[in-house]
Amino acid sequence: MTNRLIHETSPYLLQHAQNPVDWFPWGEEAFAKARNENKPVLVSIGYAACHWCHVMEHESFEDEPIAAKMNELFVSIKVDREERPDVDSIYMQALMTMQGQGGWPLNVFLMPDGRPFYGGTYFPQEDRGHMPSWPRVLDAVSDAFQNRLSMVEQNASTLTETLRNSAAAESPDEPVKPEIADAAYQALASAFDPMNGGFGGAPKFPSTMPQEFLLRYHLRTGTPHALEMVTHSLTQMAAGGIYDHLAGGFSRYSTDNRWLVPHFEKMLYDNALLASAYLQAYLVTGEPRFREVTEETLDYLLEDLSHTNGGFFSSMDADSEGIEGKYYVWAADEIELVLGGDDASLLKGALGVGGGPNFEGKHILFRPDATHDDDERLKSLKMQLLEVRERRVPPATDDKILTSWNGLAIRTLAEAGAALDEPRLREAAARASITILQLMRPRGRLLRTWKNDTAHLLGYLEDYAHLINALISVHAATFDHSWLHVARDLTDEMLELFWDEADECFYDVGTDHEQLIVRPRDLFDNAVPSGSSSAAEALLRMGSISGDDRYTHIAARLLRSVVPLLPRVALGFGNWLKVLELYLAEPAEVVIVGDPMENDTRSLLQALYLGYQPNRTIVGMRPGDPDLFTSPLLTDRGQLDGAATAYVCKGYRCELPTSEPSVLADQISSLSATG
Repeated sequence: MTNRLIHETSPYLLQHAQNPVDWFPWGEEAFAKARNENKPVLVSIGYAACHWCHVMEHESFEDEPIAAKMNELFVSIKVDREERPDVDSIYMQALMTMQGQGGWPLNVFLMPDGRPFYGGTYFPQEDRGHMPSWPRVLDAVSDAFQNRLSMVEQNASTLTETLRNSAAAESPDEPVKPEIADAAYQALASAFDPMNGGFGGAPKFPSTMPQEFLLRYHLRTGTPHALEMVTHSLTQMAAGGIYDHLAGGFSRYSTDNRWLVPHFEKMLYDNALLASAYLQAYLVTGEPRFREVTEETLDYLLEDLSHTNGGFFSSMDADSEGIEGKYYVWAADEIELVLGGDDASLLKGALGVGGGPNFEGKHILFRPDATHDDDERLKSLKMQLLEVRERRVPPATDDKILTSWNGLAIRTLAEAGAALDEPRLREAAARASITILQLMRPRGRLLRTWKNDTAHLLGYLEDYAHLINALISVHAATFDHSWLHVARDLTDEMLELFWDEADECFYDVGTDHEQLIVRPRDLFDNAVPSGSSSAAEALLRMGSISGDDRYTHIAARLLRSVVPLLPRVALGFGNWLKVLELYLAEPAEVVIVGDPMENDTRSLLQALYLGYQPNRTIVGMRPGDPDLFTSPLLTDRGQLDGAATAYVCKGYRCELPTSEPSVLADQISSLSATG
């Protein structure tokens, strides 16, 4: 027997399609039923790789008596937070307002008109310590709704008014000064863990966006400790169990403060952002291990999260065969059986299997020596172990394709392909871009999600912003101007749909979106960059390329609106801080005229990427391209004596054009000078 979720495309919703709960997908049908039957609405929100979502499903949603109680007392809606970040954002904020903390699974009870009045996260099947059982919560909420409706109504009205006031809060308009970045740097330094790297204690998240800010802050100011915090953090993370030492890629977070025991789910967005951080750290330091982790992480995306059409899946589960981490951990005798003798001893010593088990009687692989480099023998042994692991039952893959997360992956692939001169990465970025535009933009309006030949749900601000940034980077990697044309079209659509001139802000949903109890506007950079911060970056980048001051003026207004928050909550505004550094940087542009596949152009590009300069604008131009993007940067740009030619401009002053890589390297080094 199945419920209505059987007709959905989300793997998370489909996981619940066999539940005895009479689940509805989000939509008017559920709320109409609640109004007609005068029942409260339960909205249960999670995602496919969420361990505790699976636990609650098994304990409660698969239980016939509990399901019967839910069906009798409530109208129940299941939501995939990855497909509907708008719904998740509203009701997570409601829970945070009620209880001061949140998480998933998110279970919120609503009035039939959608206003929340009570909620929580995971509830056990039976009372457990201070945690009430799910059946007891259901009875209590239903009793309150039926017998104390005035109190429930008052709670719902008060909470909804708070949400609306928060969404409509006036934005300050303060000047953007370097002192803001200084204060944010000090805040991050205070939160830094000098022993293990990263920020704060357990559970510990990689927090890549603040680290990318620190790299840019170091570039501009020369502050040594900013770079030291990043290199120490990235070294420790790549040595810990949070990193997959056999196949590459990172788990979502570490349950301890030293990166050893991961929560084993692997997310597309985490690995895209982490690969970007390691790439930039490599460009700053030249540390081979950082390049190795970049390439291994991107290879994981291409190997394990790639659809045959070129797009990227959303995640891999933490569990396999119902047990968290089972796919990844090892018994010492397993390794000895696979490798035997000296080989087993070598691998166990290199990957932390020398002492006792570190996870439920098994071993999570990690590097006891964080600076250890693999030789060819050890790499061969790891490959043998990986071949055995691949014969195990793998974790489930959430195989829906999301526009925004693909945008993050495409951008990193393009930038890594260009910086590392790896054509396969550039080609993967271009192929995925073609796929996303074909699947998600069939009739002009960008869509959010695709699976099994079905794309649906209107794209959000983050979908537009992440994709625009990706396409700008794909252009820089390929010199194909079609990406710039599409990026500008999407930028204009983004402003039309999401920018509110009166409120001087971006909203997360478009003007054509369904009516919710509030129009959500989330400024925080959480697991992924917020739509607003990513939009600000896209506008600055597009403004630099196109010469259209309208884009840069709006980006500046956005920055001014968040300036007071940046130093106070630096960890929550990491991408905003990156954008702040982009805004503070002296304008720098590089135009390369040539074919990126020809040796003379590749030599110039290799010189271009010798230094770390994330704030420069790179535009490529193939001679005779009939579809050139209209830009002042490209006016009167030709080749010298038929050879690939570079034009470097900084601070509104241009160097002489050159076809010599050594001359270009000198010009680029001046761009990287601290200021």
